[in-house]
Amino acid sequence: MFETILNIDLEILNYIQSSIGNTAIDKLMVFMTMLGNKGIIWIAISLFLIINKKTRKVGIMAITVFIITGILGEGLIKPLVKRARPFVNYPSFNLIIKAPLTYSFPSGHTALSFAVASILLKEFKKYGVIFLILAILIAFSRVYLFVHYPSDVIVGIIMGVMCAWITSKIFNKKENFKDSID
Repeated sequence: MFETILNIDLEILNYIQSSIGNTAIDKLMVFMTMLGNKGIIWIAISLFLIINKKTRKVGIMAITVFIITGILGEGLIKPLVKRARPFVNYPSFNLIIKAPLTYSFPSGHTALSFAVASILLKEFKKYGVIFLILAILIAFSRVYLFVHYPSDVIVGIIMGVMCAWITSKIFNKKENFKDSID
């Protein structure tokens, strides 16, 4: 089964590299990955939301899901799985970004992006699609730049959405409890 997943991963990586790659897209993907580095864009958005009293709860939810997802992915899963990145396994590929030092599975950029974007999509229906598009571009950049396998990104998406769903449930339960005693 793992061999089949790896073969599909490699087919997708090869297709992207041979069919989509060009200088303009290279620059866009480097920029998108930089936005996702250390989750800086998501932290900035969350802090901006926390500043405003009307959006404070959503900002706190976003920071909470960011922390939970980071601990789960970077602190627990990556050290357990220890999957090498594509550029490590296929060193003939010429990276256009600095080589990440951590393991590949799951994609932290993707998990964090989808975790926060899912919270923002649920809470801000009118503008939520913008956050979702940003998360998709960050996730795709990781595969395009050859630092993640597609399966790393898919699991990152699932993990991020699940963490957002759990965080949302916890916050809504807490709010419902608070409303019932007020």
